[in-house]
Order: sequence, then structure tokens, then C-alpha cells
Amino acid sequence: MPPWGAALVLLLAALALLGLLAPRLRRPGGRAVGDGTLPGTRGQDDDHFGNGREPLPGGCRLICKPSALAQCLLRALRRSAALEPGPRSWLCGPHLQTLCHFVLPVGPGPELAREYLQLADDGLVALDWVVGPCARGRRVTNAGSLTPVLLVIPNAWGRLTRNVLGLCLLALERGYYPVIFHRRGHHGCPLVNPRLQPFGDPSDLKEAVTYIRFRHPAAPLFVVSEGSGSALLLSYLGECGSSSYVTGAACISPVLRCREWFEAGLPWPYERGFLLHQKIALSRYATALEDTVDTSKLFRSRSLREFEETLFCHTKSFPISWDTYWDHNDPLRDVDEAAVPVLCICSADDPVCGPPDHFLPTELFHSNPYFFLLLSRCGGHCGFLRQEPLPAWSHEVILEYFRALTEFFRTEERMKGLSRHRASFLGGRRRWGTLQKREVSPSSSLEEIFSWKRSYTRFPAWLGWRQQYEKESTKS
Repeated sequence: MPPWGAALVLLLAALALLGLLAPRLRRPGGRAVGDGTLPGTRGQDDDHFGNGREPLPGGCRLICKPSALAQCLLRALRRSAALEPGPRSWLCGPHLQTLCHFVLPVGPGPELAREYLQLADDGLVALDWVVGPCARGRRVTNAGSLTPVLLVIPNAWGRLTRNVLGLCLLALERGYYPVIFHRRGHHGCPLVNPRLQPFGDPSDLKEAVTYIRFRHPAAPLFVVSEGSGSALLLSYLGECGSSSYVTGAACISPVLRCREWFEAGLPWPYERGFLLHQKIALSRYATALEDTVDTSKLFRSRSLREFEETLFCHTKSFPISWDTYWDHNDPLRDVDEAAVPVLCICSADDPVCGPPDHFLPTELFHSNPYFFLLLSRCGGHCGFLRQEPLPAWSHEVILEYFRALTEFFRTEERMKGLSRHRASFLGGRRRWGTLQKREVSPSSSLEEIFSWKRSYTRFPAWLGWRQQYEKESTKS
């Protein structure tokens, strides 16, 4: 066991003990652990979400702007068996849901085929393609079409949790091709240059998505993010807009108001746990980072904000202020430019994010037709667990949501094609001599419906270094 292993084991044991004793330690009428760090009172969320909500099975609510897509999603969720209330289990507490997700070992996971992608600045990110095991009763999600690709973005701390692997296994069984994105220096990905990825900088993800599209040019691409990793996904969708290549996206327990989240701080067990995990992950690169950051101050940080500020703001080469950092990394800075349906699954008892009336910008879901909020009564942070061997119900809902999106797009495409055919027929009768047959492309129809225009301006440059990377891999 490494020298820090004993300290990590003791911390995890303390977290587990806290989760078991939290219901007994809470006074009647008191707040949960997650509420103590954020101002406001519990019990006001019913009034806060009173308008524009739709009740669903299991006490969940769908909050969104009325639209045809919202009605389609609402019908799909009302038919979902995953939202049906099951027998009450010992996993119903928010702390147990969260701790089981982050602390318990992942167990036998899927078979992964790792691929390192060299970036434009010679950095490396890793893509773990899920290649097995394939279940016997594997379902086909899109019969008669290409296998959709499911890109999974873990949390910002780089920990690969059991729920992420469970989602990949379930998606593989349902006919998807899952791939996990790992940032620089995360989960065994080498840090070849002293540059880490800031909290909401999607530049590395852009190159990874471009490469995935190069490998699967005609396959639909869906994206799922977990916890703090949602900042990366939302930043990507906002910056790329209608050229994101993504068909649909989902966020599990997203951190939406990130700056306030860092400044308010987490309950101390989670704050210390996440901070310790980051210090352990970066300790192996302490020597390489000495030229860019003050590593002694970095590893003496006592909060997530101090750690983030030291790592990305107080650099030796180009220091910036905390305000400037969030001007470039706030995941909602370009949210009005997002043109992809996004489903956010959140819990009202989330002990990491806090009460929903503080960490959820409800005006976003009431005004933007692309964003949907599924709010549940319980589930913790990224938990949403059920009794074994059932997977987390959030995974079932996400895959059903993607299937509803696919059916909705296919229906809209068919209706658009029929209207075009009718207009062409009537116009041809008036202009019989100038009639020219035009074949309607499904992709062009879909782009016209949602005003999606793909951008390939950077692809030739990327293809050049990709080919160079393949030659180097062949030589090695």
C-alpha cells in the first residue's frame, strides 16, 4: 500500500460512518449536511418549482419550456418503469447513495480498449472504448441504422466511479458503442506537458469529438456527463453551438453554478475527500509542475477553491484573477448558443450541490427549449441507486431519453420529407417544364429542422497530425 493509502482508508471509513450516523445526528427540523453551506431554507422548493413542472411517477418532476419535444419526452418518462417507486431499501439516504457511488470499489467492470489521442499542443487525452462483455440478450436500439456512439465524461476529479462503468455496460447491452473520455493526467493518462485542463475549457474535448466523428462519421453521437464533469460538456455545447456534432446530451447531478459552488464550499467530509483525491492524483506530477505552479502551496491547499485557484490562476508564466478565470470557464457563459437537447437529472437531497433553490438556475429550464430538468426527491449526488442487481435508475432514464430523441427526430424528418414532397409535386404541376427531381437527404432535413450546420473548418489540420500520430503508433 502506498504511504497515502492508510490516510485514504481512514478518510473513507469516516465518510461511511458519517453517512450511517447522519439520520441520527440530525435534529428534528434541522437541515441536511448539504444545506449548511448554502443559505436558504428547505421546503421552499415546492413553491420555487411551482410553475412549468410536470408530475411523473416516483415523485419526480419534469421542468422545461413547453414544446413538441417536451411533450414527447414527457410521454416517454410517464411510460418509464425506471421511475416507478420500488421497495424501500437501506440505500435511500442521500449520504449512503453518494458514498456508495464514490467510495465502493468498482468491481468487475467492462473490457476497455484504451486509445491515446495526441492533441494540437502535443498533449495527450485517453479514450477508453468499451468492447465487452456483450450480454446474450443484447438489444438493438436503432434497428436498421448505424450503432450510436455514447461518449461518457466522468467527474472533474478524474475518478472512474462504479456508476460510470455501470452506465457503459447497460449502454453496451442496449446497442450503443460507449467510450469514456479521460482528461490530461487523469486515470492513468500520461501528462506529457505541464498543462492541465481547466474546469470548463472544452478545447481538448473538441478534438476528441472530432476524432470520434472521424472514426464513426455517420453514427449518431450521444454524450453523458457525471457530476462536476458536466461543466466540460455544457461549455462544449455552448461554444460549438449548432456545430457540436452531438445528437443528444444528458447530465447526472450537474454542477451548474460552479463559481458559487467553489466559493461556498462543500460539507467538510466531501470537501476533504475530493481535495485529497486531487492531491494524490497530481502528486506523481509534482516535479513536472514545479516550473508552472507553486507546488508547495498547491499541496498545502485546504479547500477546493484554493486548490483550483493555485493551479490555474496563480501560475508563474501567466497569472490571472479569479474573476477572469470564471469568465472563461463558467459552463453557462454561452448556454444560449447550445442547440442540442440536454436532460439534467438532479436530486432534491443532493449533499454535494446543496438545495435545489440555490444550485439550480430554474430560469434556464423555463426559457430555453433545449434544456430539461428531471428533479427527484432522493438520489444523493450521482447516486440514484436501486436494489441490486438493478442498475441506477438514472441510467435507464437516460437511455430511454435518447431513444425518445431518436424517435422524435425520425418522425420530424419523415413529416418534413412528406411536406417537401407535396410542395414539390404541387410546384411541378405549375412548372411542368422545369421540374427537376431532387432527392431529400435525411441529414439535410434534420439540419434544417433544428438549424444545425456542421463545421469542418479545422478538420484538415487535425487530420494531418492524426495521420502523423498513426504513423508513430505503427512504428512503435
